[in-house]
Amino acid sequence: MKKIRNWIAATLVVAATAGVFALQNNVAKQPAASDLPPSETVTFVVETIDTVTATETVTFTPAYEGCAFTWAYHDAPELTKKIDEAVRAMDPNSRANASLFGEDCIYADGHSTFGVMETDIYVHLTVVNLADDELFGNWMAQVMAMVMEIPRDELQGNYGFVEFWFDKSETEHLVVRVPIQKYLDDGQGKTGEEFLQLFIETP
Repeated sequence: MKKIRNWIAATLVVAATAGVFALQNNVAKQPAASDLPPSETVTFVVETIDTVTATETVTFTPAYEGCAFTWAYHDAPELTKKIDEAVRAMDPNSRANASLFGEDCIYADGHSTFGVMETDIYVHLTVVNLADDELFGNWMAQVMAMVMEIPRDELQGNYGFVEFWFDKSETEHLVVRVPIQKYLDDGQGKTGEEFLQLFIETP
């Protein structure tokens, strides 16, 4: 009986010893934290897509406001006053007016602009007969000399003409047109009939 108890005790000691050894051996086989493979790092690349909204550029082109050109005469009141006073001082039976000749540019809405091309002057003298060439020539030369004393900037545009009307009645006239540039070129210094004949054929 005593032998059996000793055998059981010996068996328990051996079993306990084996258990401890097995536990120690199992612990020894556990890998260290440093022996574990590194954890894999997964990098997520997120692409940002910018949504661009196309902007339409609108260019506004103003409507073309064309105009219609037409020949036109416009009064020159200040110049008329000056010349009229001057010729009346020479002869009370005379009168004069000035006119600006050029183009009206008329727009669709009715408004217009005026471009001056030349200044024209009209001189009327009441006479008894239409055959006094000497008198007429002297009168014309005298008036032309006065016109050329007017400052150039008051004669707008190019040189125009001075048109002389010798009025015997409402229906009887002698009309002689003197282009200012021709007077400057050929007429200065001439008087009387010679002056008249220089321009009487001028259309």
